[in-house]
Amino acid sequence: MDRFSGPAPMLGAARAADTIVAAASPMPPLSLDVAIERLGFAAPFRISGYVFDHQDVIVVTLSDGEHVGRGEASGVYYRGETADVMAAQVEATRALIEQGVSRAMLRAAMSAGGARNAVDAAIWDLEAKRAGRSVYELVGIAPLAALATTFTLGADHPAAMAARAAAFADVPHLKVKLTGELDVDIDRVRAIRAARPDAWLGVDGNQGFARKDLKPLIAALVEERVSLLEQPVQRGREADLDGVKCPIPIAADESVLTLEEIPGLVGRFDVVNIKLDKCGGLTEGLEMAKQARLLGLGVMVGCMVGSSLGMAPACVLGQLCDVVDLDGPIFLAEDRVPSMEYVRGRARCPDDLWGFPATSGARG
Repeated sequence: MDRFSGPAPMLGAARAADTIVAAASPMPPLSLDVAIERLGFAAPFRISGYVFDHQDVIVVTLSDGEHVGRGEASGVYYRGETADVMAAQVEATRALIEQGVSRAMLRAAMSAGGARNAVDAAIWDLEAKRAGRSVYELVGIAPLAALATTFTLGADHPAAMAARAAAFADVPHLKVKLTGELDVDIDRVRAIRAARPDAWLGVDGNQGFARKDLKPLIAALVEERVSLLEQPVQRGREADLDGVKCPIPIAADESVLTLEEIPGLVGRFDVVNIKLDKCGGLTEGLEMAKQARLLGLGVMVGCMVGSSLGMAPACVLGQLCDVVDLDGPIFLAEDRVPSMEYVRGRARCPDDLWGFPATSGARG
């Protein structure tokens, strides 16, 4: 894994993940609420093959009559996970959930994806409030540290992306969305590097490139001092990376959804991008981080676009990661209150947002 362990700068604190908290015992009977909410974007957001102007999410709320836990999920758009689909999946498991499901029981009962993520997050939040301890303490990684996160530049004309990069003057780490248009993508990276010669740059191919494009793409990225290449090839075409020489760490995103798929990445990828909407929640995400480390892979936490409530559980996982990409709320026209705090490229989850014991000023 020489490509990852070399001098390329990684972002997170990367704490050891040797001890992962066991799933709690079943809870007493719970009441469940599932709501669908639309989050509007401040401006359209473009990646390879898609343009988004809003994000529909589900919000799961669990109550034991005294304490309340919440979780949000955006789902995985390329797997057909709409808010309606996710809400129906949660409703189909209502009886089990309201009986007082544990996280281990949930993982066995629901398939990986956004629906399970929302319920898993609500259980963690409820456990923290019932125990009088933060989720960070339950996982064993307290105290909480603010995370250096990438800020994402949606695909646009090179000059527009360069202007956006310059506007992020106090943000040290940028991630560039590419579209698979080789010449235009190279121009995008060059324009951004010219605008921000000081920045750490990662690029996200979003499955947009054919094998024939990889050599010239990588050469240009090396020239522009790019430090991470994320998911250049389509899921299912990972063999296109066989024999490709790349001095830049390559991260798997769409190519790794769950814990079971991590071993197949070895030899082709250097970094695992864990997204809780993909894997089905923080419970599985923690196990994925542990497995990736055991196999010599770097660990990254990413996100779909969502509100601060959706980012908060990923901030727990981010404490264990080398690369953090949790800027989802910055694309929204309006975020929740309380919300994630983004200051000079660092993200912090406030105590009254999610995962902390209720206080006089806390929600839930």
